[in-house]
Amino acid sequence: MAVLILDYRTAGVFLLLTALATAISVPARLMVGADDTPFTDALAQSQSLDAAEVAQLAMAEKLAAIGESRTAYAIGGAARLVGGLTLLVAGLALWRSMSAVDPVAMGAAAALLVASGLASAASGASAVALSVLASEAQRTVALTPGSSIVGGAEDALFTVRWAAGALGFALVGLALVAMAAVQWRMSGSLRAAAVVEGILGVAMLFIWVDAATVVHRISGIAFLVLLIAAGLPLATGWLRPETPSNAVRGTPDRI
Repeated sequence: MAVLILDYRTAGVFLLLTALATAISVPARLMVGADDTPFTDALAQSQSLDAAEVAQLAMAEKLAAIGESRTAYAIGGAARLVGGLTLLVAGLALWRSMSAVDPVAMGAAAALLVASGLASAASGASAVALSVLASEAQRTVALTPGSSIVGGAEDALFTVRWAAGALGFALVGLALVAMAAVQWRMSGSLRAAAVVEGILGVAMLFIWVDAATVVHRISGIAFLVLLIAAGLPLATGWLRPETPSNAVRGTPDRI
């Protein structure tokens, strides 16, 4: 029976798997356009609709978009679910390999990564469920204000998908800030990356600000690049976390 060894190489492998899952899930979601509501926006401008009607029409239009591209949306959701689980394992592996440097900060970073992984997995699972429940016929609701075929389950799942996804993204940002504090106490490449991680971590917290759409996109791409940049050297053993013991001996962080 294979046993998963939680060390820095394992952390690197699972960071790369998280990057791969992210590279699949994000384009799939954007391709479906489940967050866009052009028909609802046009109707709201041309007719006198109250807030409840606008919200109902917007949800129906989003669900219709999912129904039209349910396979792509399901793939994106499944990838996000897997990415959440791989991030969880990466967080545990990073804690095992770096906790000696700063137990408090590294413990906080690991806990945040695990929580982020769970939130992201919940978001992905909700997306998969939505791909099953959503119907292309729901687009007709956008043409008949006052009618409704949006069930409570779909509405709740969509809310969970968005809220859990945003929470997972923000928790990763906080984890990067904590990791930056840990890496600042190291030498070599890890310390050099601390400033970049700290800035990116703060930028990722803007996920809750609707007006910061450009920041969301830039930080999302930067996070994907960071997963690859951190995962590859760790997975290959080219870079390893430097512990206080080998730091005293002057052992380099490259092996």
